[in-house]
Amino acid sequence: MASPLISGAPGETHLLLGNEAIVRGAVEAGIQFISCYPGTPSSEVPDTFFRLASEGGYTFEYSVNEKVALEVGGGATLAGALTLVTMKHVGVNVAADPLFTLAYTGTPGGFVLLSADDPGCHSSQNEQDNRIYARIAGLPCLEPATAQEAKDMTKAALGLSRQLGTPVLLRTTTRVNHLRGPVELGVAEKLPAPVGFQKNPSRFVPIPAFARPMHLRLMDILEQARELANTSPLNTISGSGQVGVVASGISRAYLADALLEADLTGTVKVLELGFTHPLPEALLETFMDGLTTLLVLEELEPVMETELRALAQKRGLTLTILGKTPGPMPRFGEFNVEMVAQALRGVLGLPAKAACACAPQALPNRPPNLCAGCPHRATYVAVRKVYGDSAVYSSDIGCYTLGILPPLKAADFLLCMGSSISAGCGAAKAAGQDVVAFIGDSTFFHSGITGLVNAVFNQHNLLVCILDNRTTAMTGHQPNPGVDKTTIGDNPVRVDIERLVAGLGIEHIRKVNPLNQKATLKAIEELKGLTGVRVLIAEEPCPLFARRAYGQKRTQVAYVAADCAQAAQDGSCGDCLNTLACPAFYVDNGKMAIDPILCSGCMLCLQICKNIKARKGDA
Repeated sequence: MASPLISGAPGETHLLLGNEAIVRGAVEAGIQFISCYPGTPSSEVPDTFFRLASEGGYTFEYSVNEKVALEVGGGATLAGALTLVTMKHVGVNVAADPLFTLAYTGTPGGFVLLSADDPGCHSSQNEQDNRIYARIAGLPCLEPATAQEAKDMTKAALGLSRQLGTPVLLRTTTRVNHLRGPVELGVAEKLPAPVGFQKNPSRFVPIPAFARPMHLRLMDILEQARELANTSPLNTISGSGQVGVVASGISRAYLADALLEADLTGTVKVLELGFTHPLPEALLETFMDGLTTLLVLEELEPVMETELRALAQKRGLTLTILGKTPGPMPRFGEFNVEMVAQALRGVLGLPAKAACACAPQALPNRPPNLCAGCPHRATYVAVRKVYGDSAVYSSDIGCYTLGILPPLKAADFLLCMGSSISAGCGAAKAAGQDVVAFIGDSTFFHSGITGLVNAVFNQHNLLVCILDNRTTAMTGHQPNPGVDKTTIGDNPVRVDIERLVAGLGIEHIRKVNPLNQKATLKAIEELKGLTGVRVLIAEEPCPLFARRAYGQKRTQVAYVAADCAQAAQDGSCGDCLNTLACPAFYVDNGKMAIDPILCSGCMLCLQICKNIKARKGDA
């Protein structure tokens, strides 16, 4: 059945995820090329393009990291293709080098970078605000707040890029990416085929002599963009009064609800900014004229607030501007309707709303845990049996970061994607400690290879454990260069990790199935007794992915023998629970038990405790 994201007719309304709406907006713009590195909260955008590629008439690829994705997309737009590149906010750090240069050279085919920011760190290591990248790179920036706007602004951003010949930043946040809302579809354009790259070295080769005029050209483009922002329908004014509110991004949705709930709609002058950079100064000057107080609503950094203070000073406007510095809004985390409503009440001089007496009780904490049957757990158990607490465990970005919690305790520090090897080398070299670096297969291809090359070159001393679960598990089972299967078919050009590692000149390599604890322990003991760069490749598919891609079924499940269950009652047992912390384990009336529904049939626990047995499962 054809997807409405590709073939839906104009005027149809569909309930879409924000990320699905972005896909439809790109389709309506006539998108021709998409590249990405998957990362929550952006992952559903490229995953949807991947799934619908046979219907779409566009070119799509998963790249090995965000820098490569942006470079591939940059080459495509230089050859005339309308291009979208997607990533999460920290991925823009990786891609920043080519991004800044692309702003200088321009984008003849049209180019939009989707940066999915993550206020609240729902799935990220920081809360950075990528609107600042728009400022320092010189990119027009659009910020949707609803599913409809996610579709419309994606289309508008791609059109704006084609019009100005410059990259445009589409900045979303987790709430926008993952909300659902009604979306009315528009016309899907069909663009002519890319004309191909048109040679013009003075425009496209930024040697210093050419880069200087490129910078001047970029400044001219930003002024053109500012004029467009001043009259853009993406920026709207409503209400009246001497108190004003400027809001951007998802804060606009919180503001609308807060005004409605407090019956204040229309009594406050509101400027909703969807086209947020360059700042529409003429529009803002008109809006602020006559106001006594202005509240600025923007999550994370006081970017607009600072710019509005400067604009008011430049224009000689006398009004009180409140936001974060000073003001009622925090400089961290997400906003919500109640937070915005309380700020409005304070600005308007209204009494604070009493706290609801029916507030729900806090739910019990549920710590994140590796899935039942996850092969990473088996690797961690084996490594800790050999090294215990004597080694420093350098971790990386992926499912395996969950190894931080007891009883595994296999993550002592973490910097960023691909850093476990490089940072592990630094720690080992500085203090002479034993260091074990853990890195997943997708992360290894992303940016771990260069760290391993550096380790060989500088003759570092550490053990690298490459946790190869045959997919990019944490972000949704996307393919990487090392997989042999994807969710839609085989990968005919798999890059073999063992051969790649050997090609770097590393002699001490062991490859194991971590669910075979005896063989894994033997390999780790051998590698521990050696020096230099050693690599353990722990290869076993993620059980969730194996069911989807390989059709793998359980043939057996584990259960606790009666005598062991009785022993657990007096506290004389529990080694399996305290060693593995498998989510299929539980204690029932003081007795150890295994949930047959959650058990994956990996049988790791049988190798830990002789009183756990196996029986046939649901093959």
